[in-house]
Amino acid sequence: MTAAAIPAFDTGDKPAARGRIPGNHGIWVGITCEFVEFLLLFTVYFVARAHFPDAFESDAARLSIVAGTVITLLMVTSSFFIACSVATMRAGRRRASIWWLVAGLVVALGYPLAKYLEIQWNVAHGINGASGIFFTVYYYLTFTHLVHGFWGILGMLWVLVRHLNNGYTAENHSGLEALASYWHATDIIWLIIFPLCYVLA
Repeated sequence: MTAAAIPAFDTGDKPAARGRIPGNHGIWVGITCEFVEFLLLFTVYFVARAHFPDAFESDAARLSIVAGTVITLLMVTSSFFIACSVATMRAGRRRASIWWLVAGLVVALGYPLAKYLEIQWNVAHGINGASGIFFTVYYYLTFTHLVHGFWGILGMLWVLVRHLNNGYTAENHSGLEALASYWHATDIIWLIIFPLCYVLA
């Protein structure tokens, strides 16, 4: 989900919104590193799954599909709200952009809360990192993603402070775009983790 894909917020075909990569070079270096990191973790996942197919099939069924679905909805919804924030800023609607960003932050804060409740549920059902190879891989994947989620939430707080202090304009809001790009990337990774761990395993 990108801001450019939201037809409800007309940017007026401003040159600043087209023909360039959103954000800045630094954030794309970070996103590339994030993708490489998870590529390695996904490689570990598939190698382990190839060696222990029965464990992956039986243990995955013990996870809470409800928890995974809730986290997915939170990530996708927050990502949509951040995209709306970028789109309204491009249209020069600063106040609306701030409110969309606040909404994205509030929903994003539900992610660590949902993850905490899921872990509590797992522990109550005897699931921890030592419960088997599947759960070891599952915890590595999801905890690493949670760390990236925390970075994204901190980024939202930083961008919100700048936004409230008139740090962005319709012509120059690369910081907001950088945040959106990072959060969309983190969202995409979760959309891979969710089926691998909760649905297809």
